[in-house]
Amino acid sequence: MDKMQREFPQTPLVGVGAVVVHEGRVLLVRRGSEPLKGHWTLPGGVLEVGETLVEGVAREVREETGLLVEPLELVELLDRIHREASRVRYHYVIADYLCRVTGGELRAASDADAVRWVEPTEWKNHGALVLDPITVRVIEKGWQRAQALQEEGS
Repeated sequence: MDKMQREFPQTPLVGVGAVVVHEGRVLLVRRGSEPLKGHWTLPGGVLEVGETLVEGVAREVREETGLLVEPLELVELLDRIHREASRVRYHYVIADYLCRVTGGELRAASDADAVRWVEPTEWKNHGALVLDPITVRVIEKGWQRAQALQEEGS
């Protein structure tokens, strides 16, 4: 199978991400590869051919964190374009989904070099976490939606 060209691609790539909310915290992974190597971000990756968005979200979370999740709803659809001079080095269109944990055991795997649960104060104040502003915005939107769903369900 041909490996897709992630760097300097001919076309944008479709990515998926997960805002996993569980017991008052959000799951983050520290990226082990570019783009955003060393940054804390949402688990996710590139959609595979023949895979639906929700299948891709569930697969990526399982591969990176060992957790089984159920995607509940789309939080945001966004562009991630990284330029290098006049060339586009990375171009992703990412569908981020709110997810709930259904099983599995937390462990860093795949291209995540660390995983952890993060309290709201940690992403709101940044603290020791290196977080991209777009990631913070998506986490906050997913968090607010999770709180609303919890209230509707109670």
